[in-house]
Amino acid sequence: MDGKLGYSGWRWLFLIEGGLTCLIAAAGAHMIPDFPTTSVPWLTHEERILAQRRMFEDFGSIDKQQETQKSGLVEVFSDWTVWWLAMARSMATIGESFANFFPTLVATIGYDPSITLLICAPPWILAMATSYYVSRHSDATRERFWHITVALCGGIVSFALGILTMNPTVRYLSLLLMVQTNVSYIVFFAWVSNSIREPSKRAVTIAFLNTCSTGIANVGASYLWPASWGPSYSKSFMSCILAYTTCILMLWVYRSHLIRLNKKAEMEERALGLPKGFRFIT
Repeated sequence: MDGKLGYSGWRWLFLIEGGLTCLIAAAGAHMIPDFPTTSVPWLTHEERILAQRRMFEDFGSIDKQQETQKSGLVEVFSDWTVWWLAMARSMATIGESFANFFPTLVATIGYDPSITLLICAPPWILAMATSYYVSRHSDATRERFWHITVALCGGIVSFALGILTMNPTVRYLSLLLMVQTNVSYIVFFAWVSNSIREPSKRAVTIAFLNTCSTGIANVGASYLWPASWGPSYSKSFMSCILAYTTCILMLWVYRSHLIRLNKKAEMEERALGLPKGFRFIT
């Protein structure tokens, strides 16, 4: 479509993909359910009960009206763990910035532009399958930290391979491994959702973390890949290793915090003779 209506091909790509995204988003506002008992007419009675039971297991409550006196916004900005998670997720975003320059990195293997763009696809196709199975396994085992850590450690290995050699086969293998780290994004936000019980605070927290990581962190991360650092991009890979390592350490601190809260709740239940209640997923 290059030249159609006076627009170049790359502009048409943005117009078509952007337009479809807007249409799907508009439809999504009417498709995404608010709560199992209210706006999900296609669920049976048994399925609604199951959905509420899962919410109870995750948050310790199924009452969507359960609110504290403070607004969700105030609770978010007065909670140090939210800021901590925002910084941790921003570090992960910096490490994932390779995705914005993936075709450039694949081009360093040495193929012509057409072949380069074709071989960009397989890593992302594999990443889709990886994200599906790792996310399901994380849900089934009710564990978050180690799933994220293993994914990020795989990214660290891939960055190290990118630093050590320019061999085409090894470099493509490193790029293949890099892309698989994106599953950490999915598991991370599932963990955040599991860790915050109040509905309003949970909603504001997820929005705030997305703003910090996807928005703000990506601005600075874009400067980690100047053309002058190519074709090896060793300095860029080193920056990504540092970012991933920092993220893992910060999430370990957060996990330790949740473990302490779980132990404290267990001690209080034993002292008062209460049945086992809500536990944070770690």
